[in-house]
Amino acid sequence: MIEITTEQMDKMNRVQRLNLINSCTGYKSANLIATKSLQGSTNVAIFSSITHLGSDPALLSFVVRPTTVPRDTYQNIKDTGYFTVNHVSQSMIADAHHTSANYEAAISEFSKTNLEEEYKTTIPIPFVKGSPVQLYCKYANEYYIQENNTILVIARIEKLFYNPELAHPDGWLQLDKAGVVALNGLDGYCLPVLLDRFEYARKDTPTKSFL
Repeated sequence: MIEITTEQMDKMNRVQRLNLINSCTGYKSANLIATKSLQGSTNVAIFSSITHLGSDPALLSFVVRPTTVPRDTYQNIKDTGYFTVNHVSQSMIADAHHTSANYEAAISEFSKTNLEEEYKTTIPIPFVKGSPVQLYCKYANEYYIQENNTILVIARIEKLFYNPELAHPDGWLQLDKAGVVALNGLDGYCLPVLLDRFEYARKDTPTKSFL
């Protein structure tokens, strides 16, 4: 095993450190957050920090990097209170990655990629057309993280949409059926495959597979 200390990390160039620390913690979710400004401009951006927080109520979180520069997604959410989360499938990865480019607030990433806006009845915020799992979310709270000047945003899932072939009778969604990808670091897109699924673990009881 290679050993890297804090002192060695401090001496690395920025890109090497960025890649190492972003990849060493494991696979992350790949999601597109779509928003709309008060002026009507749409925005879509790739996020790898979306995390399940709880199921009752249905909560998720994500991290906003330091707001020392404009963060259009964050500003739109603060202004309107709503956003959508859209899973990235295998066919979307190049366009999804391009949304990380630094476009001006008035320029929609939808117009710079093959990603298409999709609207659902009574919901003014766009979804990403073709995304197999889509969440309509309402801003709930935020917490400033002083250690690195980031913001943890908490949101409630108001509505959930998904392709019917993903659903199992117990409510579980099998994401690999839709080619949903994960991120390895900042720019490595991976295709997870289901290996097994297990029943609820109980002490002194052998682990039992569902499959």
